[in-house]
Amino acid sequence: MRHYDLSPLYRSTVGFDRMFSLLDSLGQPDSAPSYPPYNIERTGENAYRITMAVAGFADADLAIEVKENTLSIRGEKTETDADNEREFLHQGIAARAFERRFQLADHVEVRGANLENGLLHIDLEREIPEAMKPRSIAISATNGKQKVIEG
Repeated sequence: MRHYDLSPLYRSTVGFDRMFSLLDSLGQPDSAPSYPPYNIERTGENAYRITMAVAGFADADLAIEVKENTLSIRGEKTETDADNEREFLHQGIAARAFERRFQLADHVEVRGANLENGLLHIDLEREIPEAMKPRSIAISATNGKQKVIEG
């Protein structure tokens, strides 16, 4: 993909730095790891769910953190003495440590997380503040007379 120069936009806009850096990063080759696999689905008009396959991880092995519109999910399997004594002939279930990050849009908040059958479900919801919702403004006439537009 081509690299676009966004510097003219930086000169004429204020407060869009994060959006421009996201657009600029889209042109970079995708070097993100593919482990663990995940789905992002829309469950309602303003509701979303991230489902991540974390087979072999317990809820104590997972950490979910939201900081500055970035959702971070980390998994680190703690080894026990019983794990060290086992001898595998074939080990195909990956339980390696991982960290996956998602950029959240403004006003998107994490509502909850649930670990069920090896799948981590994270529910998200976009809540638009009352000040940003559309509202109608009543028009009143001055001096009790209606304004008439001639024309």
